[in-house]
Amino acid sequence: MEKAIPLLHNVSGVQKVLDMAKLAFALGFDELVLTKVYGAAAQSGVAEAFKIALREGKGLVVLPEMKDALELYRPDTLYLVDRDHAKEEVDPFALKVNGLVMIAFNGSDTSFSPLELSLGKPIYLKNSKRLGCIAEASLILYGIKR
Repeated sequence: MEKAIPLLHNVSGVQKVLDMAKLAFALGFDELVLTKVYGAAAQSGVAEAFKIALREGKGLVVLPEMKDALELYRPDTLYLVDRDHAKEEVDPFALKVNGLVMIAFNGSDTSFSPLELSLGKPIYLKNSKRLGCIAEASLILYGIKR
């Protein structure tokens, strides 16, 4: 089975949650996972994202921590999109999906924590500075789906 699941982690902004949901579903992903959602994103962003998911016939899963998503989904690979700690720079149009792959995008302006980084493989876009999670997701998710 070849499947990729986008994951948005550590997000407090309503607009980031909505933009990620619209992006993932528009590109044809069947589900989106949100972890460590807090503040306004937790209060109203999740509810609005659920409305988008229901309209599109897609799934939205909200979990407390990234490790919960890993325990439940058991992906073969977890990519963490992190400019500061990337062990590999990737061409978004050449990223291969083998088995079940989760791709985690950080919804905050900070890097993933050391514990979170230990859960998967940190990657980033070739020849690029930090773009922000929505731009990073646009390139990577489109590259996977094309």
